Amino acid sequence: MINFKDKKPVKSLSATILLLYTATAFSQSNAQAKCLISVKVNKPINIASRMKKKVAVTAKWLFILTLTNFSFCVDLYSQKDSLVVDWNHVVSISKTTATLQVVENPMVRPSSPIHKNTFKALKELGADYVRYVPWFPYPKMAVAELRRPTKDSTFWDFSYLDSTMEAIMNATEGHSVVINFSTTPSWLWKINYDMPYPQDPYQVFWAYNDGTALRDTTMKELAGYYARLFSWYTKGGFTDERGIFHRSNHYYKIPYWEVLNEPDLEHNISPRLYTEMYDAIVIELKKISPSTKFIGISLAFENNPEYFEYFLNQKNHRQGIPLDAISYHFYGTPSFGTQKLDDYQYTFFEKANYFLDRVRYIENIRKRLSPKTITTINEIGTIIGANDNNIPVEYWNLSGAMFAYVFLELTKLGIEVAGESQLVGYPSQFPDVSMMNWENGKPNARYWILKLLKDNFGPGDKLVQTTFNGGDIIAQAFITSKGKKILLINTRKKEITVKLPPGVKDGRAIFVDVDNSDSLKQTQIKGNTTTLKSFAVEVIVLPD
Repeated sequence: MINFKDKKPVKSLSATILLLYTATAFSQSNAQAKCLISVKVNKPINIASRMKKKVAVTAKWLFILTLTNFSFCVDLYSQKDSLVVDWNHVVSISKTTATLQVVENPMVRPSSPIHKNTFKALKELGADYVRYVPWFPYPKMAVAELRRPTKDSTFWDFSYLDSTMEAIMNATEGHSVVINFSTTPSWLWKINYDMPYPQDPYQVFWAYNDGTALRDTTMKELAGYYARLFSWYTKGGFTDERGIFHRSNHYYKIPYWEVLNEPDLEHNISPRLYTEMYDAIVIELKKISPSTKFIGISLAFENNPEYFEYFLNQKNHRQGIPLDAISYHFYGTPSFGTQKLDDYQYTFFEKANYFLDRVRYIENIRKRLSPKTITTINEIGTIIGANDNNIPVEYWNLSGAMFAYVFLELTKLGIEVAGESQLVGYPSQFPDVSMMNWENGKPNARYWILKLLKDNFGPGDKLVQTTFNGGDIIAQAFITSKGKKILLINTRKKEITVKLPPGVKDGRAIFVDVDNSDSLKQTQIKGNTTTLKSFAVEVIVLPD
């Protein structure tokens, strides 16, 4: 603050230099080192009568200000890479749950060598909003009636669908799930041929989602298929198109049902057609389970505002249709095919920031049109185009660090669900999104970072004002139901030491880094610093 007590003009060269030098020092101030400089000029300096003293006065002030500015810079340097937390200044309350999705594929099947460890890891995670998606590349594991019913026969077959569904429900017992049988039977679509799907259930088949227009425009076929599928898992069975009852003995409670997956890619469905399909399906499923809530849109890309404007406008839906939640996805990807890990550390976080800007716009649309609808961003990950085992070890930590960053920023934006993708991938099935080692069945760094976030942060936590004076570290302090905690994320491929605020000594640091990526590690904070290795994610638990 520059404070002039006398409003008369400054008439000397020395006073002018003083003003400019002080302004320069002030411009260097930042949020970590606040500078208060007060310059008092009580009366103008008469240059004519004091010309002999001009040089001496000017030199005197320049010397004083040089010392002041030097001290100021030393103060700034001493605070470099330091963390400042104001525990009394709450900036927001978290609504966000960290979770994951499980996609059906051969490596999660009962015959898989990693099946047991996979569902053990899912159970030990203990997450809510676990999303399960039987996906179209494996038609026999995703579609319950692959052939169109005739006047004499139906073709319902749950032999491949039931086993993974049972494993999911057992592993998530006591927690909420989001079920999404996203793949519609090919015979529901106008394709003018019978879809030739593989007889081998484990053979990948990318052409199954052909067709852009439904055969039955009344959508009774579509709604009937999903009503029977839903009844199979919630009502112990269903009556088929020919009036024959099929018993399942399944009585699962399904709190959330997501309607289709990535309609902007799968069948290239328009916002209007998707909304009509959503309404037709939800009307029938709501009759079967009035307590189930429904999640809509599930977009692969969030770059088309028409989807959000149209779907979230209640006027475009049938009367009484609930708009409980929406979902959409984000994957960090290289900017070009030959990018390497050293570049990913910049690209992933830059693209995450672009995505977060779009989230802000989408949230404004949602709040304007349907403020009671919650948002679930239930596929968050990174894809580098890998299709073999040659993925750098540090990649898993970098990918996990980016998820931690997106989770934190979504928490600040009030998003309800942040879901990491996905529990199991492997060569030919997006190995770069896997949270499990597909060879030995052990969780990798992406899993452990998710568990670190899920175990320490959740809805109701208070985010307090947090400032980090330095680059490359993302920091946020929380007041949780179990005490004060600080989340630290190293976004770079280098080791960084952070100066901690008072009160942290004798606390605990729980972390995942490149040297400790096969479990959660813990150490005691013995001084006033903590060192984060490349792409480390750390939670500091303050002492009571």
